Amino acid sequence: MTATSEPVAIIGVGTMGHGMAASALRAGIATIVWDRAPEATRDLAGLGADVAQSAADAARRAAIVVTMVPDADAVVATARDEGMLAALAPGSIWVQMSTIGVAGIERVAALVEQERPDITLVDAPVSGSKDPAEHGELTIFASGPDAVRERVTPLFDALGHQTLWVGPAGTGTRVKVVNNTWLAFGAEAIDASVALARRLGLDTRTLVDALKAGPLVSPWQSAKLQRVVNGDFSPQFALRLALKDVRLALDAAGNDRFDVLRSLADEWQEVVAAGLGDQDLTVVTRALEMQGGAR
Repeated sequence: MTATSEPVAIIGVGTMGHGMAASALRAGIATIVWDRAPEATRDLAGLGADVAQSAADAARRAAIVVTMVPDADAVVATARDEGMLAALAPGSIWVQMSTIGVAGIERVAALVEQERPDITLVDAPVSGSKDPAEHGELTIFASGPDAVRERVTPLFDALGHQTLWVGPAGTGTRVKVVNNTWLAFGAEAIDASVALARRLGLDTRTLVDALKAGPLVSPWQSAKLQRVVNGDFSPQFALRLALKDVRLALDAAGNDRFDVLRSLADEWQEVVAAGLGDQDLTVVTRALEMQGGAR
């Protein structure tokens, strides 16, 4: 793998951003990191990352800046209030990789157009969770001008096993919204089926064997099913974050449609309200069992 000669700043090194920074460093990319929680950057410094004092400091020292923060409000606050956008040099690239929904990416695009038309926005949300981020195995839904593809390719190659260029900036986010809707229903298939099986007195391992004997279970679902069998609900993709993504899909679609997706969101909200939001999204299985009095 050939590392880019341009330094990259990764702003936001939580669960996903931390893994992405580690993957960039492993590929030999000069990487600057910043996070509101300084302790999140300490082990990355040990791996060779340069820890910035602020988001503006990170942006000032990089030609390509990645944002990976929780939501659209955090992205805009980082760009405007933390001074990141103003600190970017002319000709820099802002790679927005957070999952922020259609309205969110439109806010970001408008901000760039109004305040920094001399930089390039690349909208590139990712598909994958903690483990793929740590191992450089994400799928990247990239969108933006063709002219900057060559500059960001070394970074994307370090972060993911596949980059799909899907159109102008904003298209990547739209693909991500649909992708996460598919994921939500795939997870709900596990949650509801396992809870129902247990309510019917079936052994979970027997159910898993029966399902895997057919063509309906994806590799992702197979891995999730095994974790459910083992009672492992440690977060690979926290339920509260998955719920956020479902709500982004509902916002984009219009709340007067997609009743089944809205019902799923309501169900997941109850589980989050019960204090389980920081566990893996498959923890809904446990909640459904408790509600149903399963054995």
